[in-house]
Amino acid sequence: MSKDGDVAATTVRHSMLSTELYKRSQGRITRQATFGAMALVIAMGVWSFHRYFAEIEPNTRYAIDAALLLGGWWLSFRLVNMPRFADFLISVEAEMTKVSWPTRTDLVHTSSVVMFVIFGLAIILYAYDLVWQVLLQFLGVLG
Repeated sequence: MSKDGDVAATTVRHSMLSTELYKRSQGRITRQATFGAMALVIAMGVWSFHRYFAEIEPNTRYAIDAALLLGGWWLSFRLVNMPRFADFLISVEAEMTKVSWPTRTDLVHTSSVVMFVIFGLAIILYAYDLVWQVLLQFLGVLG
C-alpha cells in the first residue's frame, strides 16, 4: 500500500474514533437531519434483523441488537462529523438559505394546477384505455 493510502486510512480511523465535532456551529440543522435519517434507517435495519433471527436466544439477540444499534449510531454520528462529509452538508445548508421559497398562496395555486393536470391526464389515459379495450374486443384479440 502506498504512503498516501496509509495516511488516508489513518485519517479515517482517527476521525471515526475521535470525540470532537468538526466545525461545530456550521451546518447544524442539516447535520442533525442527516444523522436522524441515518439513525432511523439503522434502527429499522436492527428491528428487521431482530425479527429475522427469532430462533436465537432472546438475551443474546437483544445484546446483538443493542451493539448493532449503538455501533451504527456512533458510525452515523462520526460520519456527519468527518471533514469532507461535514463540509458537503455545510454547503448544502448554505445553498438552502439562498432558495426563494414560495408563499402559502403560491404554493396552494401551483399545487392545485399540478393536481388538476394529473387528474386530467388520468382521465385521458382512462379514455384511451377504454377505446383500445373496445377496439381490441371488437377485433377478437381480447376475449
